[in-house]
Amino acid sequence: MDKITYDKLPEAIGYLIDKVESLEMILQAKSQQPVEPSNLWFNIDELRTYLPDKPARATVYSWVSSKHIPSHKNGKRLRFFKPEIDQWLSLGKRKSEGELQIEAAEYLNRKGSKVV
Repeated sequence: MDKITYDKLPEAIGYLIDKVESLEMILQAKSQQPVEPSNLWFNIDELRTYLPDKPARATVYSWVSSKHIPSHKNGKRLRFFKPEIDQWLSLGKRKSEGELQIEAAEYLNRKGSKVV
């Protein structure tokens, strides 16, 4: 690294000011973007509020005891990890008629049959 002399000081300070302003703009742009935490944990009441059908507490406890829903237990506390819940919700998605027809056509094409 070059030594900064008294003569080069104004140039060095100008360079540093440009860099700080550049970093400031990057940070402002990032802070304006909505960020959803990917490691969000729910307790049972937060989970019930988050789920689309707003199930009763007894229903959630039944799902947990039958291992129907992903859950974590730490001592007496029951917790639910949001990414796991989102994946669990997406697994229950039913395919539309169009999706089923496309899937059937792809299956028949792989088997060498003609689609009528």
